[in-house]
Amino acid sequence: MHSNWIARNIRRFANKKKLPGGERDYRENKSKALSLIQERIRHFNRHYNFRYGKITVRNSRSRWGSCSRKGNLNFSYKLVHLRPELRDYIIVHELSHLRHFDHSPAFWAMVAETVPDYKALRRELRSFVH
Repeated sequence: MHSNWIARNIRRFANKKKLPGGERDYRENKSKALSLIQERIRHFNRHYNFRYGKITVRNSRSRWGSCSRKGNLNFSYKLVHLRPELRDYIIVHELSHLRHFDHSPAFWAMVAETVPDYKALRRELRSFVH
């Protein structure tokens, strides 16, 4: 009964790309990730001009980033292991949540202002095990 579901998920995960990880990798890359993320937020926020709270880098297991209702931005340190275009997409995605706390058409239009190829980048991100 569940054999089709199991086979489908085995195929799906067999094609995933694995990034470096673990506690040691986190310790070695956390400050580099924070510096890189802060610099890219400053870069993109010249366009958006949003107010935001704290920027935090974590060893998250399931999310690339998040934005709290208080305007705090959280990111996975594993962004350091992604190519720059993917990092920028994640950063702009979270910045855009400062204005639109949803995934409405207005949200995606805002993302597209600085990352016009966001759809392809979003698809590519799904190819990674996080």
